[in-house]
Amino acid sequence: MPTLNDVARRAGVTTATVSNVIRGRGSVSHATAERVRAIIADIGYRPNLTARALAEGRAPTLALLVASIANPFYPEFARAAERCARAEGRFLVVCHTDSDPDIGLAYLDRVSSGISEGVLAMAGNIRLADLAAVNARGVPVALVMWEESDEAIPLPAVTVDFAIAGRIAAEHLLALGHREIGIVTAGSPDGIKPHAKRLGGCLAAIKDSGYDVPPRRQSFTSDTIAGGYAGTMELLEKAPEVTAIFASNDLIAIGAMQAAASMGLRVPADLSVIGITDIQFAGQMNPALTTVSLHTTEVAEASVRFLLDIVRSPAAKTASCEGPRPVLKHRGSTAPPPGLNP
Repeated sequence: MPTLNDVARRAGVTTATVSNVIRGRGSVSHATAERVRAIIADIGYRPNLTARALAEGRAPTLALLVASIANPFYPEFARAAERCARAEGRFLVVCHTDSDPDIGLAYLDRVSSGISEGVLAMAGNIRLADLAAVNARGVPVALVMWEESDEAIPLPAVTVDFAIAGRIAAEHLLALGHREIGIVTAGSPDGIKPHAKRLGGCLAAIKDSGYDVPPRRQSFTSDTIAGGYAGTMELLEKAPEVTAIFASNDLIAIGAMQAAASMGLRVPADLSVIGITDIQFAGQMNPALTTVSLHTTEVAEASVRFLLDIVRSPAAKTASCEGPRPVLKHRGSTAPPPGLNP
């Protein structure tokens, strides 16, 4: 197998020069760099990433911690992040925590021991204290779309305005003429509410319009299609007058549409449904799901670049990087309520 020394000997340069060409560092003349690249291609040299990691104390990888790869949002985010990382000369390692803080800690122990330059953490019940400890050990950590905790965030973060997303969804339903709005959201009435900010934005918009959502028109469930189905069945049994459902994400909204169908309700003629996120499935439903887009691809790319900025210049890191403003994607699952519907 060709080595760095083989390339240097054939090019008539030092191994340091070859290394600088490979990494795009140092001041190497254009002619020399081209000669080195040609020899690398000719003899089939491949850099030894393990040796580089040992020499530099860090491998050219980034770690992405996600809660559940069963949720299509996370693979979509990971795909966009991986493309961006690859364009920046990095590999992306996706770590599935299964919403278990101990699994998250085990991954953090691994990635902070030299196999990663930095960590992107996407909630999943990862403890902030564990993330802060890794950051303190010199492995940069950036939170991404962090929503699960009201704790003060002690780390750099890529933020999304979830409250605005909830408000946009509610204002859309109100503008269509809905007044009997039901809510199906992740969480429990007296416990952790993973989508609390979205719920808060929704309720604030409804209150600002002079209406309210009494407790019997609110259902708390799991962040899954099955959870959306069960939560909607429960909601419509308690409040059959509901003409529209605000679902705190697209999976719950898809479950709500399935529940409506099982009850003989037509979407949107009898019941409008709106979600938040804009996963790919949203546009493939029949009818297509109206939702509020969180710009998954753009946020993923911004997150990778934000983390690499910190890796390259820790002293220049900023407290946060704000993602694009959420926007409404009006599709086929929302319409005026039955009394106003032609």
